Amino acid sequence: MSYYIEKQDYRNLGQSNLLISPITLGTMTFGEQNTEAEAFLQLDWAISHGINFIDTAEMYPVPPKENTFTATEIIIGNWLKKQKRDDIVLATKAAGPRRSLHWIRNGPKAFDEQNFRAALEGSLKRLQTDYIDLYQLHWPERNVPMFGQYKFDPSGEMEGSKLKEWVSINEQLEALAKLVQEGKIKYIGISNEQSWGVMEFIRIAREKNLPLIASVQNCYNLINRGLEFGMTEIFYREKIGFLAYSPLAFGHLTGKYLKNIDEKGRVTLFKGFAQRYDKPNVFPAVRAYEALALKHDMTLTEMALAFVYHQWFVTSTIIGATSVDQLKENIEAFKRRLPQELLDDIERIHLTHMNPAP
Repeated sequence: MSYYIEKQDYRNLGQSNLLISPITLGTMTFGEQNTEAEAFLQLDWAISHGINFIDTAEMYPVPPKENTFTATEIIIGNWLKKQKRDDIVLATKAAGPRRSLHWIRNGPKAFDEQNFRAALEGSLKRLQTDYIDLYQLHWPERNVPMFGQYKFDPSGEMEGSKLKEWVSINEQLEALAKLVQEGKIKYIGISNEQSWGVMEFIRIAREKNLPLIASVQNCYNLINRGLEFGMTEIFYREKIGFLAYSPLAFGHLTGKYLKNIDEKGRVTLFKGFAQRYDKPNVFPAVRAYEALALKHDMTLTEMALAFVYHQWFVTSTIIGATSVDQLKENIEAFKRRLPQELLDDIERIHLTHMNPAP
């Protein structure tokens, strides 16, 4: 019998009243690697096995393309209209500037009220719903390292001889507050953020009585644990929820790319899309983790997922799949608790191959 996520395992997302499953269904394959029918199978299976939280974005599916963006939200909307809406916790994201996505709202040029409103109205229409439970900024508007970059570069602050302008976090929060007041958003979250940004969102919200972020959604897995260098203290002290994405590191932590570099997956299907994992120490680290999993009579997939699932600071882990069989394997890993001996061995490997995929 397939594993079922029980209600007692649900958690509140940060300081919100959203009660979410510890596993979230990610949907970035819907409309690219998965058809609508395949997506419906995944959605139905996930909901029937205790998952109540679905995460998407206006930009999806990935990789982002002019002829496919918004397809994921459309698919979910076609499914959602046949569900009991209040049983589903739905999250989506607004795309911002700093990426070459000129087909999204002509830019988009900024995280201002005009763009937030246009992005949200588009998502509501596609998702066929009146409200979004968690509305997230897909990435910061300001200059920060992200998606495989790992160093802050002050030169990115300049555009020629002029300082680049960006919408202040205060103005972003004021714009989002209006959408919350209108009932179109319940809570807000941020994604792919850095420590300074997280604390600014918290500080300004409290000082100006603006909406407090419920969550941060960042990458976290065995070969990318950078947020442990300070971000986890923020989660603890400020009571912010954490949504971990990419727990299997774009499939690297299944071990499939060790065996066959031409193995079908996002890394090989979409060249250049997985730059975070195109770094020299990724494969040595994955080999070491695979050997450790085998030593403990586990698959690498199972060990990698169980490690993320049960970290004290992880509110929910976002899993994505291209088949129900993969979903089943991923959900069943939740019942595994890694023994201390194995966790100690993971730390030894981590200290030898620290964060090879920042």
